[in-house]
Amino acid sequence: MSDKLINILLVEDDEVDIMNVQRAFKKNKITNPLYIARNGVEALEMLQGNKITPLPRIILMDINMPKMGGIETLQNIRKDPALKSISVFIMTTSNEDSDKINAFNLNVAGYIIKPIFFENFVSAVATLNSYWQLCEMP
Repeated sequence: MSDKLINILLVEDDEVDIMNVQRAFKKNKITNPLYIARNGVEALEMLQGNKITPLPRIILMDINMPKMGGIETLQNIRKDPALKSISVFIMTTSNEDSDKINAFNLNVAGYIIKPIFFENFVSAVATLNSYWQLCEMP
């Protein structure tokens, strides 16, 4: 796995969800550095302010957050030439078709509904890990 050790940014405002992601990473033995932003404004500051070096290749992002939500953050990421190639996965409780359409129109790599049970969440994170292990990135 060390040859695919890439930075990952989690954009999530819910502390329990942050802990669940961290626990799921640990349970799946994912050792990639995980950076955390608690809203879209903070995420853009981290990405555009070179606070994560090298830039993350994967962003896991919630939709419903204070200050700047996931869709607006994603719009800003896609407009920025230095950031637009980052793979973004939406991880949210929103099952709204409009959110899914907006996300896919902004070229998300995937739209994941947060599972209620932690075991299902661990499985979802394992699938994500397989994805970024298999994909070749520039």
